Amino acid sequence: RQALVQAIHHAQHRRAFGSPLIDQPLMRNVLADLALESEAALILAMRTAQAIDLADADPDEAALARILTPIGKYWICKRTPSVVIEAAECLGGAGYVEESIMPRLIRESPLNSIWEGCGNVQCLDVVRALKREPASVAALRSELDRGRGFNRELDSAIGALDTALEVGSFEESDARRLTGQLALALQATLLATMVSPDYAQTFAWSRLSAAGGLGLGVLPASTPLASLLAPTSTRN
Repeated sequence: RQALVQAIHHAQHRRAFGSPLIDQPLMRNVLADLALESEAALILAMRTAQAIDLADADPDEAALARILTPIGKYWICKRTPSVVIEAAECLGGAGYVEESIMPRLIRESPLNSIWEGCGNVQCLDVVRALKREPASVAALRSELDRGRGFNRELDSAIGALDTALEVGSFEESDARRLTGQLALALQATLLATMVSPDYAQTFAWSRLSAAGGLGLGVLPASTPLASLLAPTSTRN
């Protein structure tokens, strides 16, 4: 989030080719994609926090918190370094020299996946919960069900996960792929039900469809970039 704020602020005030960077089409695409990633990370973290807050009074929320925590810790921590580096690139050379905050953010961005539990530990914990805790599986499927019917990409992702969860056979060697798929489907569901259709549609297309991908700044021309950037710009 801090890296995104720094990138947007720089792009608002730095001019190139006769206009502010934030008005350049490709830069707007990158910034909007960074905003999308930040919002998706935030909503997954906040939904996990909500489940933890409600856990004492609601067994279903307790079961959901159990599985959301390692999913979120794995995925957000793994995505953060690439997001921060992309944001630093928006500042050009100023994003690399020590006079800016960006070098510190770059150095710190891999830290949580090192000292808060490495990726393998988090993904194996997800598989452990799926194998041994039926209540967590039921809570997870219920949460994903909220995203059904939103769009084709999300329906397809939920359907594939539903089949995997129904079968219940999870290989440790496949734990990272499964955890990543769960994280993306959960983020798309939460964006659809708790944030906005523009965020959710763009996220589902760019993260869940075969035409998309996990590279940043590759949103299609039809993306409502102004809508994705407006909430972030306003909050800043």
